[in-house]
Amino acid sequence: MKVNIGIPDKHLQAVANKLQVLLADEHVLYTKTRNFHWNVVGDNFSEMHLFYEKQYGELAEIIDEIAERIRMIGHYSTGRMGDFLKLTNLLEQEYTNKQTEQIKYLLDDHETIIRFLRELITEFSDKQKDLGTSDFVTGLLRQHEKMAWMLRSYLSK
Repeated sequence: MKVNIGIPDKHLQAVANKLQVLLADEHVLYTKTRNFHWNVVGDNFSEMHLFYEKQYGELAEIIDEIAERIRMIGHYSTGRMGDFLKLTNLLEQEYTNKQTEQIKYLLDDHETIIRFLRELITEFSDKQKDLGTSDFVTGLLRQHEKMAWMLRSYLSK
């Protein structure tokens, strides 16, 4: 059924397209975080294992919210890994079990997403006239800023 929420179809399509990229970024970051959770080593293994688990749990919730937002505005969500890899702004690095490298990789990804979210906030509100989705991504921005802060705190010694 067609969505009639006061936003032209072409604007909703543009918003959905950008949200698909964000969904891809979140999936790639989720997968990296999960990989580091599985492969972390060190004298603080238990702490980092739980830390990564908490972060990928938060990312799983974000992924679900983004996919549902895409559906709310009348579009289908991307759900195949190949599509995510084509759409993402993130890069895959070599495998590592070195905590400092893992944390730096995750921090870089969060900061990439944060910069993208900042662009989306104004694009969605000003250009696409979708204040609801602009507000939605503003909330995601705060979540990513907090996760980035937590990662950054491990590097500030």
